[in-house]
Amino acid sequence: MKKYDIVIIGGGPIGLACGIEAEKAGLSYVIIEKGCLVNSLYNYPVNMTFFSTSLKLEIGDVPFMSVNPKPTRMEALEYYRRVSVQWKLNINLFEAVESINPVDETYKISTSKGEYEAKYVVVATGFYDIPNMMNVPGENLSKVTHYYNDPHFYGMQNVVVVGANNSAVDAALETWRKGANVTMVVRSEEIGKRVKYWVKPDIENRIKEGSINAHFNSEIKEIREKEIVISTPEGEVIIPNDWVIAMTGYKPNLPFLEKMGIKLSPDEVMQPRYDCDTQETNLNNVFLAGVVCGGMNTHSLFIENSRVHAEHILKEIVEKEKNVEIGHSRN
Repeated sequence: MKKYDIVIIGGGPIGLACGIEAEKAGLSYVIIEKGCLVNSLYNYPVNMTFFSTSLKLEIGDVPFMSVNPKPTRMEALEYYRRVSVQWKLNINLFEAVESINPVDETYKISTSKGEYEAKYVVVATGFYDIPNMMNVPGENLSKVTHYYNDPHFYGMQNVVVVGANNSAVDAALETWRKGANVTMVVRSEEIGKRVKYWVKPDIENRIKEGSINAHFNSEIKEIREKEIVISTPEGEVIIPNDWVIAMTGYKPNLPFLEKMGIKLSPDEVMQPRYDCDTQETNLNNVFLAGVVCGGMNTHSLFIENSRVHAEHILKEIVEKEKNVEIGHSRN
């Protein structure tokens, strides 16, 4: 069993930031990531552009140079890889954490590849791993995806895009521009208010002119092999369909937190319990960092306003270690 001062779960930007702060503090640590480096960003659409500027996405005092004011997914992947290399971060990739259990005054972390022991645990797992399901017949068909990648794949096909926020709008516009016959299915009465300001007029104009079909106040009722049934205010509509891109959002792995013993709020937000100043949960020496802190309210935290969590956590850990040393010296 490998022993560290800190085990950091999640190799996204905030997990990397926690590793950097551990390096600065001279504490031993390992970052355990179940996928590739910054796995969530890797799974973003190929042509995605961030809402934030590159300055707000920087970590570890490493400048993020971007060609445009708002960086792309590809630039972000390259940036965080360079940060990891420059700081020589200790990262184990493609290793899934299976359980975390207290053992005396430490924690035993079991993964798909081994076991670790650490006094402190930081959970920075994000929210992009579990999609919100539509729970309709046919959702398990192979033509249905909750992750959108490259628009070329959908060219010259009948595509239904579910949702009205940034991911859905990007998928609709990009696949349409590659020659797809696109229909949007939107539960609300309009395109989402959080859609990027430079994209919102584009999708609204494409819908207005009829280039992209849109059913508002509507839901998918059933997905069939070659068609789809849509429930609209005017009644059921059946249209030909080859692919369904369900951009219905994602949620953090809250059952994993509960299994650890972290308490969640009893309301629908299911926000984990933690101290806003230190990021420490109701479990001693277990901390939360990043988007996972918001529970189901996944739009409250981003890289730019949660990267400071790493500093808060390591400040508290260093303080705890100092108190331990003082206690030992007194004894």
